[in-house]
Order: sequence, then C-alpha cells, then structure tokens
Amino acid sequence: MQVDRVTTNRGFQTPEHNRLLDKARELEAAFLSQMLAHSGLGTPSAGFGGGVGEDQFASFLRDEQARLMVAKGGIGLAEMIFRSLAAAQEVSHDQ
Repeated sequence: MQVDRVTTNRGFQTPEHNRLLDKARELEAAFLSQMLAHSGLGTPSAGFGGGVGEDQFASFLRDEQARLMVAKGGIGLAEMIFRSLAAAQEVSHDQ
C-alpha cells in the first residue's frame, strides 16, 4: 500500500492542492525521464538493436518508467516542489 507523504503530513484535501500535487508529480516525472535518458536507458545495443523504430519510441518507454517511479514514491522531488508551490500560493492569498 502506498502512503502519500504530502497529503498525510499536512492533511491537504482541497482541489487546488490536489492540482498542485499532480503538477509537482508531472515535473518530477519529466526530470526523471531526462535523467534516465542521460544515463543511457533505452539506448539500443550495438548488435541487436531495433534500429530507427527503437530510437523513435525509446522516449515513450522512459516517460512511462519515470511516471511509475513517481507513483511508487519517486525521489522526493515532487514533495519539495509541492511544498514550495503551496507556500507560494498561501503567501499570494494572504496579500
């Protein structure tokens, strides 16, 4: 069972906070996808690669793998982004 650290720690239930959390997770997934690309994940092997087709679709595989990593807890980046966005939103509402 996955426990969402952000929502359980602060008890945020508003639609706005849920939207911010979704966007933070999207940003973490995009970051992880780029890091996976730079690490060489999806790079075809020299002798038995899938050719041009494999090159074209490797990014889809990396993106999905990154989304799954975030769904399983990620690296904590989404939580930091969410807290920053939520704090900035609270400040803008107070002014």
